Amino acid sequence: MKRKAVCVISGGMDSAVSAKIAQNEGFEVIGVHFNYLQRTEKKELEAFYEIVKALGIADTYVIDLPFFAQIGASALTDYDIDVPISGLGNDVPITYVPFRNGIFLSIATSIAEKEGAEVIYIGVVEADGSGYPDCTKSYITQMEYAINQGTKAVTKISIKTPLIMMSKKDIVKKAIELEVPLQATWSCYKNETVACGVCDSCRLRLRGFKEAEFDDFIPYESTISTQ
Repeated sequence: MKRKAVCVISGGMDSAVSAKIAQNEGFEVIGVHFNYLQRTEKKELEAFYEIVKALGIADTYVIDLPFFAQIGASALTDYDIDVPISGLGNDVPITYVPFRNGIFLSIATSIAEKEGAEVIYIGVVEADGSGYPDCTKSYITQMEYAINQGTKAVTKISIKTPLIMMSKKDIVKKAIELEVPLQATWSCYKNETVACGVCDSCRLRLRGFKEAEFDDFIPYESTISTQ
């Protein structure tokens, strides 16, 4: 029987590459996507379905988490908070959704335990990311320990983060090497039709493509800012 992996797939570039790596490492992938009333929920869900189709992932879960909007405190879920377009700073950005990855990983653990999966893949990036505290190597290590303390004794789940210390440049190159359908992915925090090109996520993506010397074929309102 083929080993199983639960892959958190947001619809973005990083999670798509992470899922492809899981496949290449011999796992049967179970794709998990979360709708949490984020600004680009519809587009991210569309991207998720395109990614799993392109990768041939048949087993999927789509989980609705509307409480994130009730909690607020993030520009991604609170429409009274503007998505910043001034570039990355040194502080945790207002686009951070409180403990989002912790909740995602907890639910992914439930699915993994039910499905008999031995590993969870998540495309978090620390080295060249947005500065989110739930995207660090130390956090993932502690989360892995916690989930194995809170599951059955026979359950052994590891969390794999194959991109965590990679730059966006190297992630783009890896995606091209693995033939990941980057044109199907979506990174913009603000828009669902044409990417803004100026939010933190767009800036990181554009910079990665520029430094990797590849063209990004999704539409942008602006491609001036790549820092």
